[in-house]
Amino acid sequence: MHMFGILLRLAWRNLWRNHRRTLIMLLAIVLGTWAMIFMTALMRGMVSQMVADGISVLPGHVQVHHPDYRDDPSIANLIAISDEELSERFGSSADFLAWATRIRVPAVITSEYESRGVTLLGVDPLQERGLTFVDYDAVEGRFLESADDTGVVIGRKLATTLNTKVGKRIVLMSQDPENEIADRGFRVVGLFDANVQAYEEAYVFAGKATTQKMLRVGDQVSELVVLGDDFRDVEAEYNKTVEFIDGRAEVKRWIELDAYLGTMLSVMDGFVLVWIIVIFLALSFGLVNTLVMAVFERVREIGLMLALGMRPIYILGQIIVESLLLLAIGLAIGTVLAWAAVQPMKDGVDLSIVGEGMEMWGMSSVLYPELLLSDVILANVVVLVLGFLASLSPAWRAAQYEPIEAITKV
Repeated sequence: MHMFGILLRLAWRNLWRNHRRTLIMLLAIVLGTWAMIFMTALMRGMVSQMVADGISVLPGHVQVHHPDYRDDPSIANLIAISDEELSERFGSSADFLAWATRIRVPAVITSEYESRGVTLLGVDPLQERGLTFVDYDAVEGRFLESADDTGVVIGRKLATTLNTKVGKRIVLMSQDPENEIADRGFRVVGLFDANVQAYEEAYVFAGKATTQKMLRVGDQVSELVVLGDDFRDVEAEYNKTVEFIDGRAEVKRWIELDAYLGTMLSVMDGFVLVWIIVIFLALSFGLVNTLVMAVFERVREIGLMLALGMRPIYILGQIIVESLLLLAIGLAIGTVLAWAAVQPMKDGVDLSIVGEGMEMWGMSSVLYPELLLSDVILANVVVLVLGFLASLSPAWRAAQYEPIEAITKV
């Protein structure tokens, strides 16, 4: 320990012998660290927002459907699960934040002027609050008030397409289980906004009980959705749902229902590591060059220390400590700067200027950076480990000098 303290003091003094070279290398490490962490936070935020938006439309972390529903999402593939039974089993469960049953079927909406194909969602608004992508309080007009509500809520973009508005009547048309036309007139009671505008044209909300009557399906539903605490870990919710369903229907995690979003989430972890390594490779050339020059300038000094009895292992240790000191200082400053850069963006970055391009990827036009402690730790640890490996070559070279040859070297 005493020898390590000596090596630490020697390494610190040697770092500042050439202030300009050290400061230039330090600046490169700071910028590299800032870029690693800041860009990782932006990418994490982008992927997390994509997943959150996707789950809000699925919605839920775990879903229950008829085994054939995913291949044929028609009215013929329903499940019979009563809300009373669910309330008894799920109502007091600490494993779930929320759950809901709903009707989800393809339909055609018609106004006085236009018709469009949509997805009709028959929902109970009390169950859906906090589950769906619609902010009830931001709806123009009002959202549905109960499962028996006879109104309909449509997206603002769809209202523009249909040339309709709050208070106007529209007709929804679909099929019942007997393949007969089922239609009903509704009054538009609200217009919703969505982070992804495509959702505003794709979905129409009606009361669940009203929709069931229109489609003549009794109390059957298309799906049961369950929401947990964290979309990254849904095993507790999945296991409890499987236990409750007991083979009566198909239970799937969200990651199985949307392979694209699931793949994005898993690829992101690999991307972070690759991104850190790529940045370090650019830094490593400067780091190795700095250490090689430092060793070259101190050949006689190293020879003298060896002649006075310092063991080669301590020479090697001194050079490695210099490298780690330089990296540690740069990482600390770069990490603080990245954190400071992310904080003002916590409330979101408006990217509406490229909003249409973002929508093609299923993202909203507002980006929320996500700075994870695990990413910061990973960046710092990986850079220190790779820096240690990069410093071995010049350190080993310094430790192999012959004392007489080093002292007499010009």
